[in-house]
Amino acid sequence: MRIAVIEDNKSLAAGIAYRLRDQGHAVDVLHDGEDGNDHLAHEGADLVILDINLPGLNGLDVLRKLRARNDNTPVLLLTARSEVTDRVDGLDAGADDYLVKPFEMAELEARVRALSRRRGIDRPPVEPIGCLVFDPGARILRNNDDAVELTRRELAAFECLLHRRGRLVPKSVLADHIYGTGADVDEKIVEVHISRLRKKLDDCGIRIKAARGLGYLMEEET
Repeated sequence: MRIAVIEDNKSLAAGIAYRLRDQGHAVDVLHDGEDGNDHLAHEGADLVILDINLPGLNGLDVLRKLRARNDNTPVLLLTARSEVTDRVDGLDAGADDYLVKPFEMAELEARVRALSRRRGIDRPPVEPIGCLVFDPGARILRNNDDAVELTRRELAAFECLLHRRGRLVPKSVLADHIYGTGADVDEKIVEVHISRLRKKLDDCGIRIKAARGLGYLMEEET
């Protein structure tokens, strides 16, 4: 499942992303309301974890804009506010659930599972590309009936490129997706993962192009 975490507390956002990625989810992290709104409008998500107190555009406005686009993506609101009126405002704006800070990560994970079951997104549809089929629910990549053996980090790199197919993905974004936001990772390590991924996906009807010094782009061969 692809989850957008929109939270301006970078350490908290990194902690949430780490836990969710450890469970096999793809996680995009944004720290600003405007950036979060743009991401949801153009990239989308299967589920959103959204802080209310954000710079640029507050979480309730991000949520209202999401619903105004007739986007029914499940939203879990995070806030330090505990007053009943704040909870009501969030739910009235279109939130599906509400979690007050501070909270235990185990509770957040349980809320995410509950929302995914409620909206029937535990098993998203498979995604074909070239002669490959990716099952994001099981996190299995197949070539015909055979599973393609990828390491966990190679699979994370593939998933990141697949979700942005046809668009350039910066090395920094790949590093965040593979290792978690804020991880102290040399971008040359990303090059190693991509090199190994290319070899394993040779003759599968896809290309991973490199833009020197910028990043990578995945597309189907014509």
